[in-house]
Amino acid sequence: MKLKRTLFIIAMVFVSTLTVAQTSNNVWRDLSEVTYKIGEDDFGELYIPVFSDKIKKLEGKVVEADGYIIPFEGMFKPEHIILSSLPLAECFFCGSGGPETVMEVMMKNPIKYTSKRVRVRGKLTLNDKDPEKLMYIVVDAEILN
Repeated sequence: MKLKRTLFIIAMVFVSTLTVAQTSNNVWRDLSEVTYKIGEDDFGELYIPVFSDKIKKLEGKVVEADGYIIPFEGMFKPEHIILSSLPLAECFFCGSGGPETVMEVMMKNPIKYTSKRVRVRGKLTLNDKDPEKLMYIVVDAEILN
């Protein structure tokens, strides 16, 4: 009986750990449910994001996302970072990731660059109008680790 209880407790701790670990990953999964339509501007064709209902429900909400800071040469600003769900070699700008795998993050306080995975929390805004910005922007963000 004691062994069953111990195994049950271990299983519950494991499930709880998985749930916590997946919480921030869920936002990336949800954000991947975007499609695109083709539009035009003064420079030609461009892809305009069409956000799913699930994504629209996240707008204005506080979300957590973990990922990697993308260090654009000469452009890293400690208060305005690009966060990628994928490591640098696989990210949207350098590898095989799509535009749904990156977000702009406006930090409350400046941070130092790290190549390690970080977790941020802030309010999500959606961008389908300004082609100079990413489609996902997190504002009033703070680093959690």
